Amino acid sequence: MPPKKKGAASEEKVVLIGRVGTNLKVGIVGLPNVGKSTFFNVLTKSQAAAENFPFCTIDPNESRVPVPDERYDFLCKYYKPLSKVPAFLNVVDIAGLVKGAHEGQGLGNAFLSHISACDALFHMSRVFEDEDVTHIEGDINPMRDMEIIFDELRLKDEEYIGKKLEALEKLVVRGNDKTKKGEYEVMKKVAKAVMEDKKPIRFCTWDNKEIEELNKHLFLTAKPMIYLVNLSKKDYIRKKNKWLLKIKEWVDEHDPGSVIIPFSGAFELDLMDMSDDEKEKYCKENNIQSALNKIIVTGYKNLQLMYFFTSGEDEVKAWTIQKGTKAPQAAGKIHTDFEKGFIMAEVMKFDDFKEEGSENAVKSAGKYKQKGRDYVVEDGDIIHFKFNAGAGLTGKKK
Repeated sequence: MPPKKKGAASEEKVVLIGRVGTNLKVGIVGLPNVGKSTFFNVLTKSQAAAENFPFCTIDPNESRVPVPDERYDFLCKYYKPLSKVPAFLNVVDIAGLVKGAHEGQGLGNAFLSHISACDALFHMSRVFEDEDVTHIEGDINPMRDMEIIFDELRLKDEEYIGKKLEALEKLVVRGNDKTKKGEYEVMKKVAKAVMEDKKPIRFCTWDNKEIEELNKHLFLTAKPMIYLVNLSKKDYIRKKNKWLLKIKEWVDEHDPGSVIIPFSGAFELDLMDMSDDEKEKYCKENNIQSALNKIIVTGYKNLQLMYFFTSGEDEVKAWTIQKGTKAPQAAGKIHTDFEKGFIMAEVMKFDDFKEEGSENAVKSAGKYKQKGRDYVVEDGDIIHFKFNAGAGLTGKKK
């Protein structure tokens, strides 16, 4: 979205594709038996079913995992607070899709509805060989597998838009309903992308009004994807596999700009049973690290989420907000009265705090800033809010 020119009378708010809110979810999608539930188990340390047969996960398993952040760890170590609250990523394990899922194959309609309820996707493909774990397509071919998932999501959107466009044509073209004309024009643009050009909605360029219309429908191909490549433990440790370059070429062609993260469910499963000292020793000996932190952080960022900190001896907390949130709305995440009676935000940058060593030192260095209603909160800001207690809540600043 082009930035607003300086000096313009009013600032146009950037509208993000997807649901509005902070309780957003990343779904794990892929064919059956590619390692989704094993990954979910390791990620959340829960015990979702991971048996070796398709559709063992019928209902979506949902959990939340803390978002790793060295800044949060530093603040907790510095303040030694009574309460510590990190940011969390909500993750949903969705049962495997198969070819024909958009037509109901393999319980596909139910699974596709679970995907619709998510806001971003971990698209998992399998490149590990294992005779004990069957592959529903008969052999290992990640590009074919990714193509199947791509097609099923697009075909489901195609089915939806076909019905929607037909209904709108009756109202707008035949019934001359001018109130639906804007929606009709957006749906025609969606139809061209999905049905004619055969490409995901997220690849198109949309203005704010169009995005607001799109967000009423939660199209599957509008959701951002992160590609997870499940390697054998041996290949992950040696950082080699014959499919990796081909997968990168496929993603560069079909979903340019998306992140690809190689990992190994078997490797992560081994680490889960080790103590912290054993993990450190094992990883050092094999010159390799767990990929989980990178996966969690990438998933969180793909939801267009970020967080600011409130910190002190009582509590260090990461407050999740959507990108582009202004100071009063950020204050409202703590308490609605903070937004109603907002006076100002006192802001420190984390790097300044770490460099100077204390809040007073940051103030002495002239790096402690007072921001007003138009301030757009930045990731990792440390904020104290001042508000008018008469607006509803009695008390001091947070």
